Amino acid sequence: MSAAFSTAIQTVLEHEGGYVNDADDPGGATNWGISLRFLRQVGEIDADGDGFFDFDIDRSGEIDPGDIQLLTKEDAMALYREHWWDKYRYEDLPPAIGVKVFDLSVNMGAVQAHKLLQRACHAVGLPLTEDGILGPRTRAAVQSADAYQLRAALRSEAAGFYRSLVASRPSLKKYLKGWLRRAYH
Repeated sequence: MSAAFSTAIQTVLEHEGGYVNDADDPGGATNWGISLRFLRQVGEIDADGDGFFDFDIDRSGEIDPGDIQLLTKEDAMALYREHWWDKYRYEDLPPAIGVKVFDLSVNMGAVQAHKLLQRACHAVGLPLTEDGILGPRTRAAVQSADAYQLRAALRSEAAGFYRSLVASRPSLKKYLKGWLRRAYH
């Protein structure tokens, strides 16, 4: 495990915590930040051919909150590695930026986190199209930016996103304090 991924996964697990089944969470039950909705999307395969979905951990025949509760930290880390860290090549970004974008991606989705990174680049004088794609232009801008300034701008953009989200959906206000802590971390 690289030092950057080690830092990133520790950050995510610290922010996400253990098992929660909050009726107000659109993702459903979560454990280590892995939501029931996400696990159903990626886990309804039977790669090992045993007759059960790979993440039907309790072998009930479906991926349900019980499976989320049984999800281990190691399973979550492997999912984060495959479906976020490696998929979007966060390792190739400056460490402080890769860790931050990874953490935001887990919480708000990769496209939104990448848009915030593009907005942050704009804020430090490197205008980009806000398309949510972490492609060559965005990567080049990130590499050329002062990492300290870019991270500060990214924190600000994340906080603004969370505040706007709560303004448009007041029922999410109970999450704002935690989201802002995450934004400024």
